[in-house]
Amino acid sequence: MRNVVFLALRALRHDRIHVICNIAILAGVLVPLLVLFGVKNGVYDTLIGRLLSNPATLQIDTSGNAAFTEADAAEIRGWPETGFVTLKTRSIFDFVNVRAVGGTQRRDALLVPSGPGDPNLPAGLDLAPGRAAISAGLATQLGLAPGDRIEIFTQAEDRPRQLRLELAVAAVLPADRMSGRSVLAPLEALDLVEAFYDGYALPDHGIGAGRALASRQPVFEGMRAYAARLEDLAELQARIETRFGIGTEARTREVESVLGLGRNLDIALGLTVAVACIGLSAALVFGFWGEVARKRRLLAVLALMGLGGRSLWLFPVVQALVSAALGLAVSFGLYLLAALAAQRLFAPGADTGRLAQIAPWQAAAICLAVLAFVAAASLFAARAAARVDPAEVLREGGE
Repeated sequence: MRNVVFLALRALRHDRIHVICNIAILAGVLVPLLVLFGVKNGVYDTLIGRLLSNPATLQIDTSGNAAFTEADAAEIRGWPETGFVTLKTRSIFDFVNVRAVGGTQRRDALLVPSGPGDPNLPAGLDLAPGRAAISAGLATQLGLAPGDRIEIFTQAEDRPRQLRLELAVAAVLPADRMSGRSVLAPLEALDLVEAFYDGYALPDHGIGAGRALASRQPVFEGMRAYAARLEDLAELQARIETRFGIGTEARTREVESVLGLGRNLDIALGLTVAVACIGLSAALVFGFWGEVARKRRLLAVLALMGLGGRSLWLFPVVQALVSAALGLAVSFGLYLLAALAAQRLFAPGADTGRLAQIAPWQAAAICLAVLAFVAAASLFAARAAARVDPAEVLREGGE
């Protein structure tokens, strides 16, 4: 068997035209497919990356006035489609005044409920009580940075004193995460603001007049939920609406459009690959079979030297695999050149990611698939090689 492999490689070395033809056939089919596959990956991954870079893509907001409890939020947290969920207080109490501790300049801002696992927060940040994250716009206007302390305060017409809450700035969110002037704080902070407006006494904050806080039954107006994945957004939205009988707002249509584009591109690419494989298999099968027919005399001599049919079938298979390996090298080289040219032509200097990209594991899978395909195509020629009859060939004086 080792001798057959050695002889097949030597014969292939001296038959350069045959090798070049096989490489040209493979490259002619593989390079356009690789470019299509790479562009599909690049464009789709860029679209998905843009969606994922904005946490609002996964966000679901309840609409209208409803009544939710901590038990409702806990139930949704237990669903596999849920990535994060927090309750919301009444929207009329969301706006507060903010200033740096010891500062005089103040700005009105939106107070947003948050907590551990909020997609808007930097990874690993835990908004414990007494901490908050602020938007880039608010930080710029008040000259704030992480580690500074802020004071949020509000005034109700029927309350003699203001409610003041002091919070530490744990993070300044990028502008693309949270626009405008916003403060992300634990739900407890928003609940205190709502209790203040509802006329409850808050002795810990210097407000003794009002109803006893212990008698208060918190009821929340809405919820803000985030899907765990883009694929879960539509299902989570439908499940919330069905479970609570409410309307919700989400970017489901945009997400489904992008996911549908990915599926359609996969189908189109699959059909193209199937048609290309039919043509490529026909070219390879007849090419390898013709090469065996041309080398019948050589194969007959090898058979007379004691190499039986079981060894001779390796002859065309080895040559086919070597040709395929060279064809793959040329194809990926041409693909890289085409991808580089496309990037410079269609996305020069743009923040669009790579226009065409194939992951290393995808390249390895393509190589294995092509080698298996070529090996399978060469089996027809291998069968013909194994059936070569030395006596008949020499008697005919054929090549």
